[in-house]
Amino acid sequence: MKHTRIIVTHYGGPDALRVVEEECPEPKNGEVRVRVLAAGVSLPDVMAREGIHPETPLVPYTPGWDLVGVVDRLGDGVSEIEPGQIVAAMPISGAYAEFVCLPQRELVPVPSGLDAAEAVSLVLNYITAYQMLHRSAKVKPGERVLIHGASGGVGTALLQLGRLAGLEMYGTCSSRGALAVSELGGVPIDYRNQDYVKEIHRLASEGVDAVFDGIGGTHIWRSRKALRPGGRVVAYGLTGSLRGGRLASGRSGRRDRFSGIAIFALYIAGGWLLPGRKRVVPYSIQTLKRLRPALFRQDLIALLDLLQQKKIKPLIAQRFPLAEARQAQELLGKGGVIGKIVLVRNGSSLESGAA
Repeated sequence: MKHTRIIVTHYGGPDALRVVEEECPEPKNGEVRVRVLAAGVSLPDVMAREGIHPETPLVPYTPGWDLVGVVDRLGDGVSEIEPGQIVAAMPISGAYAEFVCLPQRELVPVPSGLDAAEAVSLVLNYITAYQMLHRSAKVKPGERVLIHGASGGVGTALLQLGRLAGLEMYGTCSSRGALAVSELGGVPIDYRNQDYVKEIHRLASEGVDAVFDGIGGTHIWRSRKALRPGGRVVAYGLTGSLRGGRLASGRSGRRDRFSGIAIFALYIAGGWLLPGRKRVVPYSIQTLKRLRPALFRQDLIALLDLLQQKKIKPLIAQRFPLAEARQAQELLGKGGVIGKIVLVRNGSSLESGAA
């Protein structure tokens, strides 16, 4: 049986993505073959394609951090799971495919009847938001927070979960994203036409309790200026290294992928050594998942429950068929996307996907 997957042939722009058709993979001992219903398209995918993400695989590889799919075939030694069961996983790479084989321990059961695109949004975006709020920043009701990129995938997740946590929220965004930020309970700040540090101190006097910064680099230190004494910046990304979905330096390739981590370390040290007790706290979803896999599973199950109860509703910017992965990454790279871009099979609900 043939299946389609996307490969990155070289580090670089969207032209590096190629559609291939090949024999379907067979599950090895302890593995499960999953028919992918929805795969998320994220900035880490773009950064890996450029060769600068710490998790960048060697080329050629199949991108895709997060997926929701149907168990299709079991390898030897697999038990307590059945074909037809809906599951979610965060393989970090490999999700841009019709079928993927994963270790059984990586799979988290998903209630049937949910929208596949909404469910896959939880795996990377909402777990990132949930863990940053509750495990890194340890927010309390009534605290003030600033969210950068508030209309994007992680930003809208932070807004929805922050509202559930009783936070007072501010969010930087483009003018196009302002309405979405307002509707999700945040005060929008147009980063193109307003100085967000001045605006925060105008709106929240001494500053906010926490800033969530996925931009990285020197932007982390500027975010620190928006904090009140004793506040914390949760730094979780390096998207400031991209311009229009391409590496700003124009030097794609794995040789540069750890440069941003050194800057993180410098700012973390500075947060402890300088006066004001304004800390920089690093967050990495993949590191926490490797160190505490039970927490990842526990948090995803909690989020799936919130989705089932309709207490959260991920914003889906656009659904693309798998073969249009290049167009999906090009759209994400242009910026201003409100919510999550998802690659889907025909039909978008889990029940129809399993039929």
